[in-house]
Amino acid sequence: MEPRSEVVIRQHDYLSGRVLLVNAPTDDLLSNLAHDIEASVWTWNYNEFQYFQNQQANVHFGTDMAEADFDQAIVFVPKSKELLNYVLHQLVARLAIGASIFLVGEKKGGVERAAKQLLPYGQAIKLDSARHCQMWQLTTDKTVTPKPLAQWAQEYNVSTPSGDLRICALPGVFSQNRLDIGTAVLLPYLKQVTSGKIADFGCGAGVISAFLSKLNPKNRIFALDVDAFALASTQMTFEKNHLPLEQLEIKAVTGIEDAPLFLHAIVSNPPFHQGIQTDYNASETLCKTAKRHLKSGGELWIVANRFLNYPLLIEQSFGQCITKADQQGFKVLFANTQKSSKE
Repeated sequence: MEPRSEVVIRQHDYLSGRVLLVNAPTDDLLSNLAHDIEASVWTWNYNEFQYFQNQQANVHFGTDMAEADFDQAIVFVPKSKELLNYVLHQLVARLAIGASIFLVGEKKGGVERAAKQLLPYGQAIKLDSARHCQMWQLTTDKTVTPKPLAQWAQEYNVSTPSGDLRICALPGVFSQNRLDIGTAVLLPYLKQVTSGKIADFGCGAGVISAFLSKLNPKNRIFALDVDAFALASTQMTFEKNHLPLEQLEIKAVTGIEDAPLFLHAIVSNPPFHQGIQTDYNASETLCKTAKRHLKSGGELWIVANRFLNYPLLIEQSFGQCITKADQQGFKVLFANTQKSSKE
């Protein structure tokens, strides 16, 4: 069991009734709670959703809380300060005045900073500090009116060879405030991507998907991400730029293995973070197995940090990997499947 969960168990006597666990670790915490506690889970990570489903837990995936009543909530501190603000606002809007919201996190994950975000909603006290973690208790003394999801998005402009795009990025989504360098390096090369069925793996706020739509209205774009806030951001970006939603299919995925088959192209600025941890599994699996999802002659386009070993992984799978660009610490990598002699 994770240290964060162990701290919760240490303070188990504070828990009662219908308890919502937000952003909970994928461990055995639920099975260690008392039988009189009715626990539910809210997650926006599709991998974690699948885990809790397999545990037969009462779990909800999405940007909003489940439509149910809760007496208490335990929030496991997310990486993003803005995302924690959103979560706390949602909880205070739904829980009764005087309810307890517990905040749990690692010291290295910024739990002490996060605890200050409790203060606008009531009195907060530190319950425990153990295993390099802390647990805080907020007793709410007010309620708030929920704000529509769109009001939580930050917007910024991105200049492309086909005109400007207005990007909408919700809390916690990669590169929420500005265009990241990797995507900026990749954008000029998207004009070379073959048209047809294209997957944007790790779509984030939808920069790549929106540009591919702008380039060719005949493209069929599959925006794939593990994060519900990213998927919602991509849809908002399409709507903000008046791009045809019939071009877009948004899909929550655990990894590239959930992508459609017979794609003309896969384009990605691949993810390498899981919460506060660095995790290259999803992007390395993309390099190794993307070929299975491409039709004959299909293309893989990736932008990645220069120091990563993606070219070797791609070459081992495709037989070749071409570096289209190497600038500002990033490489644009290209490979394609060999067309059969019948084509």
